[in-house]
Amino acid sequence: MARLINSIDLSKSTVTTGERRFAQRLESHLEKDYLCWYDVRIGQNSQFPDFIILHPSRGLLIIEEKGWRITTIRSIDPSRVELETDGAIRRDSNPFMKARQHTMQLVNQLKRDPELCHAHGAYEGQLSFPYGWGVALTNITRKQLNEAIPALDQEDILPPHRVICKDEMTESVDPLEFQERLWGMFEYSFGEPLSVPQIERVRWHIFPEVRIPPEAQTDLFENDFESAPDLVKVFDLQQEQLARNLGSGHRVIHGVAGSGKTMILGYRCLQLAESIQKPILVLCFNVSLASRLRQFATENGIANRVHIHHFHEWCGLQLKTYHVDLPKGEEEYWVRQAHGVISAVEKGFIPRAQYGAVLIDEGHDFEPEWLKLIVQMVDPATDSFLLLYDDAQSIYRKGSGLDFSLSSVGIKAAGRTTILRLNYRNTREILKLAYNFAREFIGPKASDEDHIPLIEPESTGLSGAIPSFRSCKNFAEEVDHAVQSIRAWLDDNIPAREIAVVCFRKYHGKALEYRLAQEGINHLWLGNKAQKKSYDPSKERITILSAQSSKGLEFHSALLFGIGHIKDDPDQVESQTRILYVAMTRAKQRLALSTSASNSFSEKIEMLVKNATTRERSAA
Repeated sequence: MARLINSIDLSKSTVTTGERRFAQRLESHLEKDYLCWYDVRIGQNSQFPDFIILHPSRGLLIIEEKGWRITTIRSIDPSRVELETDGAIRRDSNPFMKARQHTMQLVNQLKRDPELCHAHGAYEGQLSFPYGWGVALTNITRKQLNEAIPALDQEDILPPHRVICKDEMTESVDPLEFQERLWGMFEYSFGEPLSVPQIERVRWHIFPEVRIPPEAQTDLFENDFESAPDLVKVFDLQQEQLARNLGSGHRVIHGVAGSGKTMILGYRCLQLAESIQKPILVLCFNVSLASRLRQFATENGIANRVHIHHFHEWCGLQLKTYHVDLPKGEEEYWVRQAHGVISAVEKGFIPRAQYGAVLIDEGHDFEPEWLKLIVQMVDPATDSFLLLYDDAQSIYRKGSGLDFSLSSVGIKAAGRTTILRLNYRNTREILKLAYNFAREFIGPKASDEDHIPLIEPESTGLSGAIPSFRSCKNFAEEVDHAVQSIRAWLDDNIPAREIAVVCFRKYHGKALEYRLAQEGINHLWLGNKAQKKSYDPSKERITILSAQSSKGLEFHSALLFGIGHIKDDPDQVESQTRILYVAMTRAKQRLALSTSASNSFSEKIEMLVKNATTRERSAA
């Protein structure tokens, strides 16, 4: 069975019966190595071919579907067709010409990519795989077509070998005959089968939003063609299907660290900004992650449509906008903020349904009463809600795990939950260390659909260096080691913006800030809320931040500094283990850990690193 990457939304009035029928036949009559797309925008002119079909050996095919009946066609020539419906005459483009235009638009786009072209010889610069185009007439039989258009005229108007008719795509048609009809639409065949990187590259061009930058995911999307994408640089098919087919209603995505949740959220924002009139709200817990997302919105020209805040910032904005006083009490300021908004909404002082869509990143850190509040902010007319969640990264909530049902807070996601298990961010060695360290508290746990399970992350297989561990004699030596590590990474041409030092005590950050200033190394210490809110991950400087502030961010290389100073009291072991797991998984390629004191965490990490190093030496 072929894979239709974006399913046809039957609720859309623009979807025709013929399109639905042809899509079903593609899925049932093509093998699983075919990839098919429906109604995908291509090129700078935003053309939308009905179907794109890609096969490793056959090549690329574009199909225009028409549900015309033979009795409605009044005239047709190579460029135009006149149709009579309900007594009125309307004109349309010849679908064969339209399919060719779509094909050439996509071919010209793909030809800009040298990885998809012949590098030498007579065909240098031309695509290295075949391409073709054709028409699907889903309500006209071959006999009707032959009777209506003389054979000689068909060659100019609708070439017989470029057309598949109603009786040639029935459910009972032999799959091989169906495929032969499609591949008869090619004028030629040549070349070796497309390689996996080439297939990924075609996907990379057809659907730019699936691109994952080769060096960093900071900007979420990348437009450079220079380095060929591989599995790590492009959404996998599950992610692409998910991004294309989120549709309306409530959705929940549970993804492990580094599985692309935030990238899917970014693409969803782009989709919604084009289709929803009311403002779109994006909420997260982490201040620095909100800053990163705001930068993405600004760069993509949707900042005026998509409002991005960390949760308590949004609460403060609601209280201020609707002139609601902050409740008095002994609770912390941020707690009273949330309670104030909840109470004001219940009393009608703050309106519900303010947003056309609401998207929540880091849903694992949201209290149930917060989620219940936020769901009420979605306009029922659109009812678009997306929750991104990973319980393994839950480091703020009082209790670990989703100890309440989704339905109890108004999230109606039954049948619309997705699990992403593959980790694309970290090397296998980093992920293994982090998971083995935290396995006791984040090991897989099953759950029903109304709750969120804990799942074990799976590596995509990207390999790298084993994380290093350094036990220093004193704090001054640990600071020296941090500076040496940073200089070594910079000497290896790792951009400063791709290097982070994650601290576990505030004075650690201040000490490193002072030392890096002495060394003349450009840096930023995210030591207060103002710095977190204005954080720009694209600037060339070392980032010093707390483990909590690192959540949602990622860097090529990261040093976890001062592990031995983390409190390992029995009642804090689980929460601190989760924080360390989050911090470790911020590093994509290189992870270093250091300590100048001893506790159960540093001892366990040192043992895991030593064991991994021993296994590597034995294997060598």
